[in-house]
Amino acid sequence: MTSTVDRAPVTPADRDRLPAARLRPARLRPADVVRVAGAGLRTRPLRVVLSALGIAIGIAAMVAVVGISASSRAELDRALAALGTNLLTVSPGQNLFGGDAVLPRESEAMIERIGPVTDVSAVGHLPDANVYRSDRIPAGQTGGLRTYAARLDLLETVGATVHSGTWLNEATHRYPAVVLGAKAAQRLGIRAPHPDAQILVGGVLFTVVGILDPVPLAPELDYAALIGWPAAETYLDFDGHPTTVYTRSVDSFVEAVRAVLAPTANPAAPNEVTVSRPSDALAAQRAAGSAFTGLLVGLGAVALLVGGVGVANTMVISVLERRSEIGLRRSLGATRGQIRLQFLAESLLLSTLGGLAGVGAGAVVTAAYAAYQGWPATVPTWVAAGGVGATMLIGALAGLYPAVRAARVSPTEALATG
Repeated sequence: MTSTVDRAPVTPADRDRLPAARLRPARLRPADVVRVAGAGLRTRPLRVVLSALGIAIGIAAMVAVVGISASSRAELDRALAALGTNLLTVSPGQNLFGGDAVLPRESEAMIERIGPVTDVSAVGHLPDANVYRSDRIPAGQTGGLRTYAARLDLLETVGATVHSGTWLNEATHRYPAVVLGAKAAQRLGIRAPHPDAQILVGGVLFTVVGILDPVPLAPELDYAALIGWPAAETYLDFDGHPTTVYTRSVDSFVEAVRAVLAPTANPAAPNEVTVSRPSDALAAQRAAGSAFTGLLVGLGAVALLVGGVGVANTMVISVLERRSEIGLRRSLGATRGQIRLQFLAESLLLSTLGGLAGVGAGAVVTAAYAAYQGWPATVPTWVAAGGVGATMLIGALAGLYPAVRAARVSPTEALATG
Protein backbone atom coordinates (compact mmCIF):
# COMPACT_ATOMS: atom_id res chain seq x y z
CA MET A 1 0.00 0.00 0.00
CA THR A 2 1.40 3.31 -0.96
CA SER A 3 0.57 6.75 0.25
CA THR A 4 1.39 10.09 -1.11
CA VAL A 5 2.08 13.29 0.75
CA ASP A 6 0.90 16.45 -0.76
CA ARG A 7 3.61 19.13 -0.79
CA ALA A 8 3.41 22.70 -1.88
CA PRO A 9 5.32 23.30 -5.07
CA VAL A 10 8.71 24.98 -4.72
CA THR A 11 8.94 28.09 -6.79
CA PRO A 12 12.17 29.41 -8.34
CA ALA A 13 12.05 32.34 -5.93
CA ASP A 14 12.04 29.91 -2.97
CA ARG A 15 15.00 28.06 -4.38
CA ASP A 16 16.93 31.35 -4.65
CA ARG A 17 16.22 32.24 -1.01
CA LEU A 18 17.05 28.89 0.56
CA PRO A 19 20.78 28.71 -0.30
CA ALA A 20 21.22 32.28 0.83
CA ALA A 21 19.64 31.46 4.19
CA ARG A 22 21.81 28.40 4.65
CA LEU A 23 25.07 30.16 3.69
CA ARG A 24 24.57 33.30 5.75
CA PRO A 25 27.70 33.54 8.01
CA ALA A 26 27.37 33.86 11.77
CA ARG A 27 28.03 37.32 13.17
CA LEU A 28 30.85 37.68 15.68
CA ARG A 29 30.08 39.65 18.79
CA PRO A 30 32.84 41.86 20.33
CA ALA A 31 33.32 39.29 23.12
CA ASP A 32 33.75 36.57 20.51
CA VAL A 33 36.33 38.63 18.66
CA VAL A 34 38.35 39.14 21.85
CA ARG A 35 38.08 35.44 22.72
CA VAL A 36 39.23 34.35 19.27
CA ALA A 37 42.09 36.86 19.31
CA GLY A 38 43.17 35.67 22.74
CA ALA A 39 43.07 32.05 21.62
CA GLY A 40 45.28 32.92 18.67
CA LEU A 41 47.84 34.55 20.94
CA ARG A 42 47.78 31.69 23.46
CA THR A 43 48.81 29.17 20.83
CA ARG A 44 52.31 30.71 20.71
CA PRO A 45 52.86 32.12 24.22
CA LEU A 46 56.64 32.48 24.00
CA ARG A 47 56.51 34.50 20.79
CA VAL A 48 53.68 36.62 22.16
CA VAL A 49 55.62 37.32 25.36
CA LEU A 50 58.75 38.25 23.40
CA SER A 51 56.77 40.47 21.01
CA ALA A 52 54.90 42.16 23.86
CA LEU A 53 58.21 42.57 25.66
CA GLY A 54 59.64 44.38 22.66
CA ILE A 55 56.70 46.76 22.63
CA ALA A 56 56.85 47.16 26.40
CA ILE A 57 60.55 48.05 26.28
CA GLY A 58 59.92 50.73 23.66
CA ILE A 59 57.00 52.25 25.58
CA ALA A 60 58.81 51.91 28.91
CA ALA A 61 61.76 53.77 27.42
CA MET A 62 59.48 56.54 26.22
CA VAL A 63 57.60 56.81 29.52
CA ALA A 64 60.82 56.65 31.54
CA VAL A 65 62.51 59.32 29.43
CA VAL A 66 59.45 61.56 29.60
CA GLY A 67 58.97 60.88 33.33
CA ILE A 68 62.62 61.42 34.24
CA SER A 69 62.74 64.56 32.11
CA ALA A 70 59.51 65.83 33.66
CA SER A 71 60.86 65.08 37.14
CA SER A 72 64.10 66.85 36.29
CA ARG A 73 62.12 69.80 34.97
CA ALA A 74 60.02 69.88 38.14
CA GLU A 75 63.24 70.05 40.15
CA LEU A 76 64.55 72.77 37.83
CA ASP A 77 61.31 74.72 38.18
CA ARG A 78 61.57 74.44 41.95
CA ALA A 79 65.16 75.64 41.89
CA LEU A 80 64.35 78.50 39.52
CA ALA A 81 61.33 79.46 41.61
CA ALA A 82 63.71 79.84 44.54
CA LEU A 83 65.60 82.36 42.40
CA GLY A 84 62.53 84.55 42.15
CA THR A 85 61.25 83.97 38.65
CA ASN A 86 57.94 85.62 39.56
CA LEU A 87 59.18 88.20 42.09
CA LEU A 88 58.87 91.88 41.19
CA THR A 89 59.66 94.88 43.39
CA VAL A 90 58.07 98.31 43.36
CA SER A 91 59.90 101.30 44.81
CA PRO A 92 59.62 105.09 44.58
CA GLY A 93 61.66 106.80 41.89
CA GLN A 94 62.19 110.52 41.44
CA ASN A 95 59.70 113.29 40.87
CA LEU A 96 59.80 115.90 38.11
CA PHE A 97 62.08 118.13 40.16
CA GLY A 98 64.68 115.44 40.78
CA GLY A 99 63.68 114.79 44.37
CA ASP A 100 62.78 111.48 45.95
CA ALA A 101 59.22 110.38 45.25
CA VAL A 102 56.94 108.65 47.76
CA LEU A 103 54.66 105.65 47.31
CA PRO A 104 51.09 106.13 48.56
CA ARG A 105 50.11 104.36 51.75
CA GLU A 106 47.44 102.48 49.76
CA SER A 107 49.88 101.13 47.17
CA GLU A 108 49.94 97.63 48.69
CA ALA A 109 46.16 97.34 48.79
CA MET A 110 45.87 98.57 45.20
CA ILE A 111 48.50 96.11 43.95
CA GLU A 112 46.66 93.24 45.67
CA ARG A 113 43.71 93.90 43.35
CA ILE A 114 45.70 92.83 40.28
CA GLY A 115 44.31 89.42 39.34
CA PRO A 116 47.50 87.39 38.65
CA VAL A 117 49.26 88.76 41.75
CA THR A 118 49.45 86.05 44.40
CA ASP A 119 51.45 87.68 47.22
CA VAL A 120 52.17 91.26 48.27
CA SER A 121 54.27 92.56 51.15
CA ALA A 122 56.28 95.67 51.90
CA VAL A 123 58.95 97.30 54.00
CA GLY A 124 59.38 100.94 54.91
CA HIS A 125 62.85 102.41 55.38
CA LEU A 126 63.51 104.56 58.47
CA PRO A 127 66.59 106.56 57.43
CA ASP A 128 67.05 108.30 60.80
CA ALA A 129 66.78 105.14 62.91
CA ASN A 130 70.39 103.97 63.20
CA VAL A 131 71.18 100.61 64.79
CA TYR A 132 73.73 100.20 67.58
CA ARG A 133 74.69 97.37 69.90
CA SER A 134 74.58 99.74 72.92
CA ASP A 135 74.68 103.40 73.77
CA ARG A 136 78.46 103.22 74.16
CA ILE A 137 79.02 102.84 70.41
CA PRO A 138 80.13 106.07 68.65
CA ALA A 139 77.36 107.60 66.52
CA GLY A 140 79.41 107.31 63.32
CA GLN A 141 79.87 103.54 63.63
CA THR A 142 76.52 102.41 62.30
CA GLY A 143 78.02 99.35 60.62
CA GLY A 144 76.05 100.09 57.45
CA LEU A 145 72.89 98.66 59.00
CA ARG A 146 69.45 99.91 58.09
CA THR A 147 66.10 99.82 59.85
CA TYR A 148 62.90 98.74 58.11
CA ALA A 149 59.30 98.57 59.20
CA ALA A 150 58.08 95.19 57.94
CA ARG A 151 54.74 93.56 57.24
CA LEU A 152 54.00 90.23 58.90
CA ASP A 153 53.78 88.36 55.57
CA LEU A 154 57.20 89.53 54.37
CA LEU A 155 58.93 86.17 54.86
CA GLU A 156 56.51 84.21 52.68
CA THR A 157 56.70 86.76 49.88
CA VAL A 158 60.49 86.99 49.63
CA GLY A 159 61.16 83.36 50.52
CA ALA A 160 63.04 84.11 53.75
CA THR A 161 63.46 81.70 56.65
CA VAL A 162 64.20 82.18 60.34
CA HIS A 163 67.57 80.86 61.48
CA SER A 164 66.83 81.13 65.19
CA GLY A 165 64.10 82.63 67.33
CA THR A 166 60.80 83.68 65.79
CA TRP A 167 59.45 86.10 63.24
CA LEU A 168 57.26 89.05 64.18
CA ASN A 169 53.64 88.17 64.92
CA GLU A 170 50.42 89.78 66.12
CA ALA A 171 51.71 89.74 69.68
CA THR A 172 55.10 91.36 69.03
CA HIS A 173 54.81 93.65 66.02
CA ARG A 174 53.25 96.43 68.11
CA TYR A 175 56.03 96.43 70.70
CA PRO A 176 59.81 97.09 70.65
CA ALA A 177 60.80 93.72 69.19
CA VAL A 178 63.28 93.35 66.34
CA VAL A 179 64.36 90.61 63.93
CA LEU A 180 67.87 90.90 62.54
CA GLY A 181 69.17 89.94 59.12
CA ALA A 182 72.01 87.42 58.96
CA LYS A 183 74.77 90.00 58.35
CA ALA A 184 73.25 92.48 60.81
CA ALA A 185 73.31 89.90 63.62
CA GLN A 186 76.90 89.03 62.77
CA ARG A 187 78.03 92.66 62.88
CA LEU A 188 76.21 93.28 66.14
CA GLY A 189 77.75 90.18 67.70
CA ILE A 190 74.43 88.50 68.42
CA ARG A 191 74.44 84.75 67.73
CA ALA A 192 70.99 83.87 69.05
CA PRO A 193 68.02 85.78 70.46
CA HIS A 194 67.50 85.76 74.22
CA PRO A 195 65.81 88.07 76.76
CA ASP A 196 69.03 89.99 77.40
CA ALA A 197 69.80 90.49 73.68
CA GLN A 198 68.82 94.12 73.22
CA ILE A 199 69.94 96.75 70.73
CA LEU A 200 69.31 100.44 70.19
CA VAL A 201 67.16 101.31 67.17
CA GLY A 202 66.70 105.04 66.70
CA GLY A 203 67.60 105.58 70.35
CA VAL A 204 64.92 103.14 71.55
CA LEU A 205 65.83 99.85 73.22
CA PHE A 206 64.52 96.87 71.21
CA THR A 207 64.66 93.18 72.15
CA VAL A 208 66.00 90.77 69.53
CA VAL A 209 63.40 88.01 69.01
CA GLY A 210 64.77 86.39 65.85
CA ILE A 211 67.60 86.12 63.34
CA LEU A 212 67.05 85.36 59.65
CA ASP A 213 68.96 83.16 57.28
CA PRO A 214 70.49 84.92 54.27
CA VAL A 215 67.79 86.06 51.84
CA PRO A 216 68.99 85.61 48.22
CA LEU A 217 65.94 87.33 46.71
CA ALA A 218 66.20 90.41 48.94
CA PRO A 219 69.85 90.82 50.00
CA GLU A 220 69.11 94.23 51.46
CA LEU A 221 67.35 92.45 54.33
CA ASP A 222 70.58 90.72 55.36
CA TYR A 223 71.90 94.04 56.70
CA ALA A 224 68.62 95.18 58.23
CA ALA A 225 66.88 95.44 61.56
CA LEU A 226 63.21 94.61 60.97
CA ILE A 227 60.54 95.90 63.31
CA GLY A 228 56.76 95.77 63.19
CA TRP A 229 54.85 98.37 61.17
CA PRO A 230 52.78 99.61 64.16
CA ALA A 231 55.86 99.66 66.40
CA ALA A 232 57.71 101.83 63.87
CA GLU A 233 54.83 104.31 63.85
CA THR A 234 54.57 104.31 67.66
CA TYR A 235 58.23 104.45 68.72
CA LEU A 236 60.10 105.89 65.72
CA ASP A 237 57.57 108.27 64.11
CA PHE A 238 57.34 106.25 60.91
CA ASP A 239 55.15 107.99 58.30
CA GLY A 240 53.63 104.71 57.02
CA HIS A 241 54.77 105.04 53.37
CA PRO A 242 56.29 101.83 51.97
CA THR A 243 59.64 102.16 50.27
CA THR A 244 59.74 98.68 48.69
CA VAL A 245 56.74 96.57 47.76
CA TYR A 246 57.46 92.90 46.96
CA THR A 247 55.01 91.10 44.68
CA ARG A 248 54.72 87.56 43.36
CA SER A 249 52.62 86.71 40.32
CA VAL A 250 51.61 83.75 38.19
CA ASP A 251 54.63 82.93 36.03
CA SER A 252 52.79 83.29 32.74
CA PHE A 253 51.58 86.80 33.65
CA VAL A 254 54.78 88.30 35.06
CA GLU A 255 55.35 90.66 32.13
CA ALA A 256 51.69 91.70 32.07
CA VAL A 257 51.74 92.41 35.80
CA ARG A 258 54.93 94.42 35.47
CA ALA A 259 53.30 96.60 32.81
CA VAL A 260 50.50 97.69 35.18
CA LEU A 261 52.37 97.84 38.50
CA ALA A 262 53.47 101.47 38.22
CA PRO A 263 50.04 102.98 37.38
CA THR A 264 48.44 100.72 39.98
CA ALA A 265 50.84 101.58 42.78
CA ASN A 266 50.65 105.33 42.14
CA PRO A 267 47.82 106.23 39.73
CA ALA A 268 48.47 109.97 40.14
CA ALA A 269 52.14 109.75 39.11
CA PRO A 270 53.10 106.39 37.57
CA ASN A 271 56.28 107.96 36.19
CA GLU A 272 57.54 108.33 39.76
CA VAL A 273 57.47 104.54 40.35
CA THR A 274 60.35 102.18 39.66
CA VAL A 275 59.52 98.53 38.88
CA SER A 276 62.17 95.82 38.67
CA ARG A 277 62.38 93.73 35.50
CA PRO A 278 61.55 90.00 35.58
CA SER A 279 64.31 87.70 36.70
CA ASP A 280 66.58 86.21 34.06
CA ALA A 281 65.71 82.87 35.62
CA LEU A 282 62.21 83.16 34.14
CA ALA A 283 63.63 83.22 30.62
CA ALA A 284 65.87 80.28 31.50
CA GLN A 285 62.86 78.38 32.81
CA ARG A 286 60.91 78.87 29.59
CA ALA A 287 63.90 77.98 27.42
CA ALA A 288 64.39 74.78 29.39
CA GLY A 289 60.72 73.92 28.95
CA SER A 290 60.94 74.32 25.15
CA ALA A 291 64.08 72.18 24.98
CA PHE A 292 62.49 69.42 27.06
CA THR A 293 59.37 69.42 24.88
CA GLY A 294 61.34 68.94 21.67
CA LEU A 295 63.43 66.18 23.22
CA LEU A 296 60.39 64.26 24.47
CA VAL A 297 58.54 64.44 21.16
CA GLY A 298 61.54 63.09 19.24
CA LEU A 299 62.26 60.21 21.62
CA GLY A 300 58.59 59.26 21.86
CA ALA A 301 58.26 59.08 18.07
CA VAL A 302 61.30 56.79 17.78
CA ALA A 303 60.03 54.48 20.53
CA LEU A 304 56.60 54.17 18.92
CA LEU A 305 58.14 53.47 15.52
CA VAL A 306 60.21 50.64 16.99
CA GLY A 307 57.15 49.17 18.71
CA GLY A 308 55.09 49.34 15.50
CA VAL A 309 57.75 47.53 13.50
CA GLY A 310 57.82 44.79 16.15
CA VAL A 311 54.05 44.29 16.00
CA ALA A 312 54.02 44.21 12.19
CA ASN A 313 56.84 41.68 12.09
CA THR A 314 55.10 39.41 14.60
CA MET A 315 51.77 39.49 12.80
CA VAL A 316 53.25 38.89 9.33
CA ILE A 317 55.10 35.81 10.60
CA SER A 318 51.93 34.67 12.35
CA VAL A 319 50.01 34.81 9.06
CA LEU A 320 52.68 32.77 7.25
CA GLU A 321 52.74 30.10 9.94
CA ARG A 322 48.98 29.83 10.34
CA ARG A 323 47.94 29.38 6.72
CA SER A 324 46.44 25.98 7.43
CA GLU A 325 44.40 27.41 10.31
CA ILE A 326 43.17 30.21 8.09
CA GLY A 327 42.23 27.73 5.34
CA LEU A 328 40.36 25.54 7.82
CA ARG A 329 38.38 28.47 9.18
CA ARG A 330 37.53 29.64 5.67
CA SER A 331 36.37 26.16 4.69
CA LEU A 332 34.12 26.05 7.75
CA GLY A 333 32.39 29.24 6.68
CA ALA A 334 34.45 32.14 8.08
CA THR A 335 34.34 35.15 5.79
CA ARG A 336 37.26 37.27 4.71
CA GLY A 337 35.98 40.06 6.93
CA GLN A 338 36.01 37.78 9.97
CA ILE A 339 39.57 36.66 9.21
CA ARG A 340 40.67 40.29 8.88
CA LEU A 341 38.93 41.16 12.14
CA GLN A 342 40.56 38.23 13.93
CA PHE A 343 44.12 39.16 13.01
CA LEU A 344 43.49 42.88 13.54
CA ALA A 345 42.12 42.10 17.02
CA GLU A 346 45.20 39.97 17.76
CA SER A 347 47.45 42.86 16.77
CA LEU A 348 45.48 45.31 18.93
CA LEU A 349 45.46 42.96 21.89
CA LEU A 350 49.17 42.29 21.59
CA SER A 351 50.08 45.97 21.34
CA THR A 352 47.74 46.93 24.20
CA LEU A 353 49.26 44.35 26.54
CA GLY A 354 52.74 45.57 25.63
CA GLY A 355 51.69 49.20 26.07
CA LEU A 356 50.21 48.62 29.53
CA ALA A 357 53.30 46.74 30.66
CA GLY A 358 55.55 49.44 29.22
CA VAL A 359 53.69 52.27 30.96
CA GLY A 360 53.90 50.45 34.28
CA ALA A 361 57.59 49.68 33.89
CA GLY A 362 58.36 53.24 32.80
CA ALA A 363 56.54 54.66 35.82
CA VAL A 364 58.49 52.36 38.17
CA VAL A 365 61.81 53.37 36.60
CA THR A 366 60.89 57.04 36.85
CA ALA A 367 59.91 56.77 40.50
CA ALA A 368 63.08 54.86 41.38
CA TYR A 369 65.41 57.28 39.59
CA ALA A 370 63.65 60.34 40.98
CA ALA A 371 63.89 58.93 44.51
CA TYR A 372 67.60 58.25 43.97
CA GLN A 373 68.18 61.83 42.80
CA GLY A 374 65.92 63.37 45.44
CA TRP A 375 63.58 64.84 42.80
CA PRO A 376 59.80 64.97 42.89
CA ALA A 377 58.59 61.95 40.88
CA THR A 378 56.44 63.15 37.99
CA VAL A 379 54.82 61.05 35.27
CA PRO A 380 52.43 63.27 33.25
CA THR A 381 48.98 61.78 32.79
CA TRP A 382 49.09 62.42 29.06
CA VAL A 383 52.17 60.20 28.82
CA ALA A 384 50.48 57.20 30.43
CA ALA A 385 47.26 57.60 28.45
CA GLY A 386 49.09 58.55 25.27
CA GLY A 387 51.46 55.59 25.59
CA VAL A 388 48.60 53.06 25.64
CA GLY A 389 46.62 54.93 23.00
CA ALA A 390 49.62 55.27 20.72
CA THR A 391 50.46 51.56 20.98
CA MET A 392 46.88 50.69 20.07
CA LEU A 393 47.03 52.99 17.05
CA ILE A 394 50.40 51.65 15.99
CA GLY A 395 49.18 48.10 16.58
CA ALA A 396 46.14 48.69 14.38
CA LEU A 397 48.26 50.13 11.59
CA ALA A 398 50.88 47.41 11.93
CA GLY A 399 48.27 44.64 11.94
CA LEU A 400 46.30 46.01 9.01
CA TYR A 401 48.50 44.55 6.24
CA PRO A 402 48.84 41.09 7.86
CA ALA A 403 45.08 41.03 8.42
CA VAL A 404 44.35 41.86 4.78
CA ARG A 405 46.92 39.29 3.65
CA ALA A 406 45.37 36.62 5.85
CA ALA A 407 41.92 37.35 4.43
CA ARG A 408 43.20 36.82 0.87
CA VAL A 409 44.43 33.29 1.56
CA SER A 410 42.49 30.74 -0.55
CA PRO A 411 41.00 27.93 1.59
CA THR A 412 41.98 25.16 -0.83
CA GLU A 413 45.48 26.48 -1.35
CA ALA A 414 46.02 26.96 2.39
CA LEU A 415 44.85 23.44 3.23
CA ALA A 416 46.89 21.94 0.40
CA THR A 417 50.13 23.70 1.42
CA GLY A 418 49.49 23.56 5.19
